[in-house]
Formats: sequence, structure tokens, C-alpha cells
Amino acid sequence: MLADEPDLVTLRLLRLLADHESLGTAAAALGMSQQAASARLRRQERRLGRVLATRTRTGSRLTEDGVLVLEWARPLLEAADRFAVAMAALDHSGEPVVEVAASQTISEELLPQWLTTLRTTPVGAGAGVRLLSGNSSFVLDHVRHHPGSLGFVETPDVPDDLSTATVGHDDLVLVVAPTHPWASRGRPVTAALLARTPLVSRESGSGTRRTLERALASLDPPLQPVPPAAELTSSTGIRAAVASGLAPAVISRTSVAVDLQASRLVLVPCRLPLRRPLTAVWRGRPGEEARLLLAIAQRQPAPGFAPGPPAVR
Repeated sequence: MLADEPDLVTLRLLRLLADHESLGTAAAALGMSQQAASARLRRQERRLGRVLATRTRTGSRLTEDGVLVLEWARPLLEAADRFAVAMAALDHSGEPVVEVAASQTISEELLPQWLTTLRTTPVGAGAGVRLLSGNSSFVLDHVRHHPGSLGFVETPDVPDDLSTATVGHDDLVLVVAPTHPWASRGRPVTAALLARTPLVSRESGSGTRRTLERALASLDPPLQPVPPAAELTSSTGIRAAVASGLAPAVISRTSVAVDLQASRLVLVPCRLPLRRPLTAVWRGRPGEEARLLLAIAQRQPAPGFAPGPPAVR
């Protein structure tokens, strides 16, 4: 039993460590030294009686307990992030602000370089950024209720009541643990086999899950996936669960590139095409800085992502 409230700073440290697999990078993002971050992490481990992160040859990684703690903490962190954005709005002093809501793969893999490019432009150099991250359903709901904000989603289900622009495409892949029978399978997994196999999956409302569901439903005859073996709210949790041998998963190729290179996960050929659009969405007229960020996103895909035509409707 913990005697006080959750330590949000340490939980944010865990989230950054999961994203970057570097304690130094995570510490810098929070404005603290690596030594201070390490001490904070060790205090949390003593309180919980669990090891949350371990050092590797290439950096630091969350343990299975660390991934589990982060999974439990994500709703709390997302609520804290939304609260911080609301408080910042009360203190708005008139400087240009770009409000961006993005689904997870985009916020982790693409937005950092887009925002860096924005800062190098005369228009974007002085602009502040308010960033919210959630699944595609969350982003679409946020944009609907905040005219002028800019959203980025990975779902193929983009509603007609929002303006849209395709900024790229992302390939999803099927991955398993090296010990899984499919790791040495000599032929591709069929759509029917994939549909009847419980997977480690994102939660309902995520673009990744919806892409798989739509791809199976488009077949003749249409297929429906069985209930997942587990539902997790982050690609970090899914990668760890698959590596532990829990079940296969369908996930963004870019998200598992490091795991594939390190042989923690194995790519399994699949006969089901799994490519999804990356789409910018907005309602009303975004400000000049947001329009500039959209233009940057349309012409600057990250490695592993295919650019998309600037088809605006």
C-alpha cells in the first residue's frame, strides 16, 4: 500500500524511457540530470518492491513490471496532460499557439521532427505548441470540440464532418516472439488464420486495431477477428507482451524496427495487406502556424513512412 499520491514526474520518466530507451534522453526531456533521474527511479522501485528498468548494451529498457506500471499509469498521465493544456489556456498571453492532438504512432515517431522543422521557420519560431496524445477516437473528438486545432490520426475511418489531408501511409506488420511457432513458419500466415488467432491488441478506437478489422471485413467472405488475448494502450506494452511470448500482434513497422533488429521480435509474412493512411484533420480554419505545420507534415515523412498525396477535401 502506497502512503501518498502517484509520482507524476517519475511516471513521465517511465513513459519517456519506454519511448527512447535512454535514461539520459528521458532525463533531459524532463529538465533533470541523468543522476537525478536514476535516483528518482530507484526510489520508486524501492517503494514498489519491483525493478522497473534495466540497463542494456544499447541503453535502458523497462522490465515487464515497468511496462505494467506504465500501462496502469497511462490514463492518469493523459488526464494530467489534458489538465496542463487547460491550465495553459487560462494563462494564454496572446502569443501564437499551435494546438495539436495526435494518435500514438504519429506523436512518437513523426511529430518531433515536424515540430523541429516548424521551429526553424520565421513563422513558427515563436509559436508555442500544446500537444495532446491519445488514440484516433480521442483525437477526432478533440478536434470536433476545439475548432482551429489540428489533429493527426491513423484510423482508416475518417468522418465527413471534418476537413482532411493525407500526409502519408504506414505499414502494419505481424510480429511474434522468437520462441513462437510462427517465427519459423515456412509460409505466410493467411487472413483466416490471423482472424481466428487471439492477438495482443490496442484498445477499441485505435487506428491500428481498426485497420486490421477493416482489412478482414473487406475480404470475400468477410472475416471478423476473435477477441484479443490482451488489450494494451501503448505500442510499448504491446511490444513487451509479444516479446514475452503472450501472443502475436499487428503493429506499425516503424514501432518495432529496433526490436526486429535486436531479434527481440520476429517479422512474420502475412497475406493480408495492412497499410493505413496517416491523416490530418481539423474543423474551422486553423491558424497560420497550424497550416504551416500541416504543410511540413505533407512533405516530410519520417523514415519507414510513405508520403501521401496532399488530397484535401
